[in-house]
This record gives sequence, C-alpha cells and structure tokens, in this order.
Amino acid sequence: MKKLLTSALFIAVSFVTSQVLAQDVQGDPKAGEKKIAMCIGCHGIKGYQASFPEVYRVPMIFGQNAKYISSALAAYRSGDRKHPTMKGIGASLTDQDIADIAAYYAGHSTAPAAPEKLPEPSGKVAELLTKGACASCHGVNYSKGIDGSYPKLAGQHADYLFVALKSYKTENLGTWGRNNVVMGGIAKQFTNAEIKELAKYLAAQPGEMQVVPQSKFR
Repeated sequence: MKKLLTSALFIAVSFVTSQVLAQDVQGDPKAGEKKIAMCIGCHGIKGYQASFPEVYRVPMIFGQNAKYISSALAAYRSGDRKHPTMKGIGASLTDQDIADIAAYYAGHSTAPAAPEKLPEPSGKVAELLTKGACASCHGVNYSKGIDGSYPKLAGQHADYLFVALKSYKTENLGTWGRNNVVMGGIAKQFTNAEIKELAKYLAAQPGEMQVVPQSKFR
C-alpha cells in the first residue's frame, strides 16, 4: 500500500509539474489588476453563487497559490476542466494574461497565515483524509502543499469543495467535469456523502484565502 501511494504521489507531482512548466511565464500583479474585469463579477462579491451544475458559492481565490490559479485557468482553456463559463474565459487568455491574473490574486489577501498544525479531526473524517492521502499533497494544514501548484483548501467554501471534488468523478460530459487522472482516482474512492464530510471539515479550518469585495465598475 505504501509503495502504491508513493507511486501515485510521484505521478501527481509529474503531472502537475508538466502543466506548470508548459506555462512558465513570470506574472505581473500590476498588469493583472487591469485584466480581471471578467473575474470581479463572481469572485469579487461576497457570497456570490454559481448555478451550474448546482447552486454553490464560487471559490475564494484571493490568497490562493499563483501556480495553482495558473494551472486551473490553463486547464479550463485546454478543456481539461469543462465548466462552460470558465472554459470560455480561459480560452480568451494568453499565457501572459494567466500569469498576470494569478500573480494579482495570489498577492491580494490580508488573511492571516494559517496555523502550522490543525486540531485532530474526528475519527470518521480522519479516516477519509487518510484514505485520500490529502495531506501528502496539500500539507498537514491544507494551506501549504508540497508545491505551489496544489491548491490551498483550508477555509474554502464547503459547497464549492463538494462540487469541485465531485467534478473529478465525472467523465464523458461535454459541459461538466475535470480530466485529472490523479484527482479522478482519488475522488472516485468516495461516495458523495463522504465527499461532503471532507468538504465540511476542510471549510471549517482556518485558511489564508478570502473574498475581497470589488466593484464591477472599475
């Protein structure tokens, strides 16, 4: 089992690294501030909810890792992530645009640093976290992964985490789902009820992300 987990982690690192190297462009947060008009209407409003494929709060991205934001936008652009709205936005962005936007959002959060260690979760949640080997990639506090390409999870909206994790279980749909061999294999181990338990726990932990209210008319 340990050997299998090590192999899976090696594949995960290789997969994510290859995506990042393909778009290894230096981002300029000042330039990024001028390119986020299409982002503000959802990510710059506290409590804003998306409605497809179900109602959920859009993710907090202020304070998220720049490498992860870049990787996510590139995945929407390539079609590996299939959400129609985000896919359309991704398709409109160049590598430089993506790097600039990621640099802007990564550096614009006033949330305090996450604690190095979190309280021990309940027995059931602990079992699920161990089963998914979540801390192995996302860090023991779920805010400091083994690489910046892995997203911060602590404090993220529970309903978004639930939908995001479910999306890795979805295949062969043109408008919904995420193609990621590593996360797909992990997510498919869990029932939706178990995913909801994981999402609830991660959302309740102190994290470094926040929503910074912004006017849509800048």
